[in-house]
Amino acid sequence: MTKKQEKKVLLLIQARMGSTRLPGKHLKTVLGKPLLSFLLERLRRVKKSNLIVLATTINPADDVLMDFAVKEHLPFFRGSEEDVLDRFLQAGRIYSADVLVRITADCPLIDPALIDEIIDFFLSHSYDYVSNVLSRTYPRGMDVEVFSMPSFEKVSQMAKQADEREHVTPYYYRHKELFKLGYVRSPVDYSYLRLTVDTPDDFTLIKTILEEIYPSNPNFTLQDLLDQFKKHPEWLAINAHVEHKQIEGQ
Repeated sequence: MTKKQEKKVLLLIQARMGSTRLPGKHLKTVLGKPLLSFLLERLRRVKKSNLIVLATTINPADDVLMDFAVKEHLPFFRGSEEDVLDRFLQAGRIYSADVLVRITADCPLIDPALIDEIIDFFLSHSYDYVSNVLSRTYPRGMDVEVFSMPSFEKVSQMAKQADEREHVTPYYYRHKELFKLGYVRSPVDYSYLRLTVDTPDDFTLIKTILEEIYPSNPNFTLQDLLDQFKKHPEWLAINAHVEHKQIEGQ
């Protein structure tokens, strides 16, 4: 193991059942499997993380996510529903993380190789925070944020606004003078693609994609997805109208 890989990298899946636009979305099924199973299958192919943990809430509605984790032998942590920052912080402490990788359960098609690329970029430099979302060139649904536990401890002490607690990382990019931020960009801008699940139309698209590609190629990459869109340009219209929730300062 190289020196840069000596740090414990904790991959945290942010998930809850109480979505406002599509309740229960993480356990909606495609090909007989919940979306969360597709995501977990892909995250288990990430090479540069030491542990995957499901970070869900203490709300009884999320008991089913705990049940999923137990069934899948997936470590989990339950914390605040509204203060997601604290949920991540406590999970990082309990599992003795040096580096946290934030993946939301809205991203069942995420490319493991892209996650590894961003983790490696973080570990190869001296950044506090690295992501592919601040200067977006990757599709929504390929979102990866990597940050150091020491810097996150500072963020937890200073972040006071409700949206900074709910969305975990805004304090980093709202206070660039305090942290060293890094960016990973795609050579081609694919930010127009929406491969996340937050609405019924998003789910329709993800279901369409998985039914087309997964049976013959379960280890598909982002490039495989892009190739499918070339074959099926009509897919773009399925959720093109969906407005993404914007966070001020991002």
